[in-house]
This record gives sequence, structure tokens and C-alpha cells, in this order.
Amino acid sequence: MLAIPTLFFISLVLFLLLDLAPGDPTAQLPLTIPPEVREKIRLSLGLGQPFHIRFLFWLEQFFINEPLHLMTELSGFDFSGDRQRVISWQSRSPVMDIVVQRIPQTLWVVGMSYVIGTLIALPIGIISAYRQYSWFDQIGTFVSMIGFSIPTFFTGVLLIVIFSVHLGWFPSIYDTTHVVTDWNSFIVQIKQMIMPTMVLALYNAAQISRFMRASMLDNLNQDYVRTARAKGLRENAVLLVHVLRNSMIPVVTVIAIGVPTVFGGAIITEQVFKVNGLGQLLITAIQANDIPMVQTLTFIFAVLIVLFNLLADILYGILDPRIRYE
Repeated sequence: MLAIPTLFFISLVLFLLLDLAPGDPTAQLPLTIPPEVREKIRLSLGLGQPFHIRFLFWLEQFFINEPLHLMTELSGFDFSGDRQRVISWQSRSPVMDIVVQRIPQTLWVVGMSYVIGTLIALPIGIISAYRQYSWFDQIGTFVSMIGFSIPTFFTGVLLIVIFSVHLGWFPSIYDTTHVVTDWNSFIVQIKQMIMPTMVLALYNAAQISRFMRASMLDNLNQDYVRTARAKGLRENAVLLVHVLRNSMIPVVTVIAIGVPTVFGGAIITEQVFKVNGLGQLLITAIQANDIPMVQTLTFIFAVLIVLFNLLADILYGILDPRIRYE
């Protein structure tokens, strides 16, 4: 229930910030357009109305009109009628239609990198904690430090220079128009996904593995671990059942909060490899002063953050029965 007023407050702050931000949607129009025509264009975009009217109208468009249009498309029945949708100032097309077109590219590249990074980070963190100060732990710590410290735009450019320019193994630009129809086209798709996926996977794995290692070390020295070993339980059972389950609580927080970055946090990487995803869409919308597009995307990211925080809270009670919520 707390998430509902939280999202309302976030939407108000976003709308207020974008409304007060400098910039004019008619600034990129030709200078030959007379001032009175520019003013008519501004009025047609709804900029002549008071702030509270425009905010309430946007809330109606986003929370009522857009879901009704979605129900119309899915069911075939007319639920929306002639209700006004959120329209992009730049393309004069519905914002959500453009977002839906871009989501597959983001999920394919950025989403895959997060899944791969998480699957790599968890076993590395577990083994590093169990074999503390071993050569595996030292190498894992060194690689994690590099992956977390070096920015993704530097790593992306470095991989392009090595594997695209010098070796010629992978393409440097992601072709968003490529369609997988057979085995050969599937190989092409894998090749163009490798570099942007690995750049983001290294960054995500570095962060998650360090949290996993620290949490495992904290639990390995607890009394219940010594008790489990004293009972004669196998080491694998002690490590994977008792220690891992309790250690996952802070790691779940990191993973859940990091999921929204799948959609918004890889903006720089999408720019480096020309991935035509949501991050690149947000950049072009900001440059064009396309306030409806910027506002919709940022609010979607906020919704995802609140939603996955709620999911993390629910998982706490599943992982640790001692945790109870009123």
C-alpha cells in the first residue's frame, strides 16, 4: 500500500522537474517559422494549460487511457474509444508503442547480460568466501575490482578495438534490424550480442560477487554453522542449505534493485554499441526535448524500482522464516 503514494509522489516530482527544466520543444523547428505559429504549436502540445491540469491529464493518459488501449489490442473489443494517449512530441506517435518496439532489443542484450552476470557472480562469491585468501579468492577479488572500477564505456571501446578492429571476430555495431531465420543468422545474432553482453555482465558480476562473498563470510562464522557441522552434516549441505540461504538475503536486495538497470542503467553501453534500446531512446528524447517520452520512460524505471523492492521484501520472508511483516 505504501508503494501507491510513493509512485504518485515520484510522478509529481518527475512532472515538476521536467516542467521547470529549460528547453523548448519548438527550439529545433526552422527559424523561418513565425512566432505566432510557434505559439500555436506550443498550444497544440498542451503547454498553454496550467501545471495541475497538465499533470492530472497525464495521469489519466498513463494510468487509464494506456491500459484501456492495451486491453483493446489484446482482446479485440473497443475499451478505449477515442481516449487520448501519451503522444511523443518528436515522432507524433504513441509513446508506449515506441517503448514496446524497443523493449526486445533491451531484453536481448542488457537483460541477457544481467542474467549471465548473476549466474557467474553467485558461484564465484560462494567459492571465494569458502576458500578465503586462496588463489581463487585473490583472482576473483582482482577481477571484481577491475570490473566494478572501470566504466563500461571504456570497457566497451577497449573490446571494440581488440575484437573488432584488430581481430575482426565480432561486429562493432549492433544491427537492430537483423532477423533470426536460420542457423547462420542465429550465429550472426550471437556474435553481435557477445561484446555488449560481456561488458555489462562483467560490471554486474563484479558487484554481486562481492556482496555474495561478504555475506557468506559473515554467516560462515555463526554458531548455527558450527552446530550443523557438529551434528555430522555433510559440508555441501552445511554450505548450500544453511549458509547460502541466510546469505542470500542482502544479495537478493542487490539483485532486485539492479534489475531496473536492465532498462535504464545501460544507456552508455547502448550508445557505444549502437543498440537501439530504451537507453538510446531516452538519450534521443532528452536531446529533442521530448518531455512526454522522457517522463514516461523515467516513470517506468521508477515503477520497476518500487516493484522489485517490493519483490525483494517478499523474498526476505521466504528465505528467512524469522522475518515477519505486519
